[in-house]
Formats: sequence, structure tokens, C-alpha cells
Amino acid sequence: MKFERKYVVGVRDIGKDNKITNFAILSFLEEIASLHSATVGYGVNDIETKKKVWILMDWKLKVIERPKYGDELVINTWARPISKHVFYTYRDFEVYCNNKKVAIATSRWVLVDLNIGRISKINDDIISLYKPDESHVFEEPELEKVVTPIENILTLNYEVKRSDIDINKHMHNLNYLSLAYEALPEEIYLQEEKNNIRIMYKHQILLKDKVNCYYSRKDDKDIITIKNQDNTVLHAIIELI
Repeated sequence: MKFERKYVVGVRDIGKDNKITNFAILSFLEEIASLHSATVGYGVNDIETKKKVWILMDWKLKVIERPKYGDELVINTWARPISKHVFYTYRDFEVYCNNKKVAIATSRWVLVDLNIGRISKINDDIISLYKPDESHVFEEPELEKVVTPIENILTLNYEVKRSDIDINKHMHNLNYLSLAYEALPEEIYLQEEKNNIRIMYKHQILLKDKVNCYYSRKDDKDIITIKNQDNTVLHAIIELI
């Protein structure tokens, strides 16, 4: 079953030419996903009692047309049925403006049991609460694997601040995108925002962690790889296309 909410593009949501940014779009998608979970008893306010929390593993966003400041957005989201023998589930999104589809996205999530600090099996009782819908916005229902670039250039060192941390006490997932933009070469950053984003999260980043951001370009993709200070842990890969 699709869950729908309306949002208005505000001042903080716009960038060049008063158009909505990728960060803002993903912020709206994150918000509606959280609201949907709240309606079935697995939202932010339920974490303390359920001792389970949804953790985002992947984003894939395609922007078809960028709404401007003051535009009203209608966003639909839905959970997809979960396959047997897997520990993750997909959630898809459609964004409309003036009755026109302007963006689509998919995401992959796992459910973490806070009592044991490990990924929990998503049972049928939980997924049925969401009344899953089999439709998917991209032609391929499964997300493609993101490959770590072999050749890259170190462009940014960063120490995680308190403002980067979310309610789960690790760096908020959208701040990885902000970090990627900071790591872009200036000439790339000054271009129009890319309309396709792929983010793969691999390992959480905590307060005071120091990370290295590497830039590479391959097959028309601007790729940012985020690793720990001694490059032994891969935290995330962000592709901008």
C-alpha cells in the first residue's frame, strides 16, 4: 500500500536557480519513510520500546525535473515484499510536482535489534504491517553493486562533528552526501547538480572519527569513496552521474 504526504520546497531546500537540491529531496524521502514506519509502530518514537531500528544501507535517486522554491511536492512511498532468506527490504519512492513525476528513488534497509546490536530477521508479521506493494520504480528491482575504484585521489580529510550525529549515535546518512560534495574538485562542484545519485553505506562513522575522502571519475561517474584514517575500513561510496 502506498503512503502519501505533501511537502513544500522551502528556502533551505534550494540551491542554484532556486531549484531543489539532491540533499533536500533525500531529506523529504527520509522523512516520509520515517512517518510511514511510525504509522505501523516501528517509527522513531517506538525505538525505546521495540528495541529495533531501521538502518539505511543504500540510496538510488533519479531526478527527472527539479522543482523550485515554493512548489508543492506530493510524495508516495511503499515497502516492497521481502524475499525469503534475506535480511533486508526495499522501499521505493515517487515524487510529483504539478501532477508531473519529477523524481524516483529506491532504498535498501535492514532492521537492527538493539538488544544484541546485530541485524535482525525481518519476519512476515513486521513486513505485513506495511502492506507491501510489488511495484518498483526502476527497471531492475535489485540495486546494482557499487565497486570501489582502484585509482583515486585524496581530496579531503574530515573529523566528524557533533552536528553530524543522528539519534542512532552515528553520522547521519545524508551527511555522507554533504561530505561527498565537499570532496569534489572545485570545477565539478560548480557544475549543475547531478541528476542521478547512488550511495552505498558499508560501515558506520562515529563522533570524532577521522575519515579520508577520495575522488575518482570513471564511465561518466564522479565517485567519492569514504574510508577511515588508515584506509582499512570502507565507510561508503557515493556515485554522482
